[in-house]
Amino acid sequence: MGSLLDWRKRHPRPRLPPGEVVYAVGDVHGCAGLLAQAFARIDADVAARPAERATEVFVGDYIDRGPDSFGVIEALAERRRSRAVVLIGGNHEAVLARFLADPATLPAFAQLGGLPTLISYGLKPAGRLDAAAGAALAAEFSAALPPSHRDVFASLRPSFVLGDYVFVHAGLRPNVPLGDQTIDDLLWIRDDFLLCEEPFEKFVVHGHTPVRAPDLRFNRANIDTGAFATGRLTVLAIDERGHRPL
Repeated sequence: MGSLLDWRKRHPRPRLPPGEVVYAVGDVHGCAGLLAQAFARIDADVAARPAERATEVFVGDYIDRGPDSFGVIEALAERRRSRAVVLIGGNHEAVLARFLADPATLPAFAQLGGLPTLISYGLKPAGRLDAAAGAALAAEFSAALPPSHRDVFASLRPSFVLGDYVFVHAGLRPNVPLGDQTIDDLLWIRDDFLLCEEPFEKFVVHGHTPVRAPDLRFNRANIDTGAFATGRLTVLAIDERGHRPL
């Protein structure tokens, strides 16, 4: 019993401010149908367990790989009109932004599964991935983006803190204060973060690295369950009782 008490003292349960509930959603990757199901699960839980304030936090990677990135961004744009929504930017959104700024990076965008995103916006990428093709596709994609979708991409943030929780896309660099974390680590870090067995400044809710089921540990929760490949999009409900997958 003494050792359990010592462990709890070293790793106290993270808490939200009173009256708050958060619904954290993992990497969507173009799976608009699964996102609609996640909305339904959230709405049912809100109705069953009313709170003073419910915030929906999406941990990034909305586009690429799956078939309907357009539908995902459209749904998020609509959701923001009636809900408190926080959108974290993922590495896939960062690569898209880099492609639009520098179309010569089309091969890197395509390698990460970006061509299905272009197709979902009505573009028809050919087999070539050279500079000329990149310039044409970047211009076409920019023209195809509705204003509401531009607003979604413009609203992306690197992190979100509420109570004892921090929400990021990939993770944190161990032993680095939250305020000193680099964008590169927030978007891309893997092993140094995933293998860390010490507490972070806040309990970390993240995606980026697919797992078969939500990976809930004392210092972090990985909620990327590989939606585009597995058909499972995780929603993690967080309230005064702790955190639980819906």
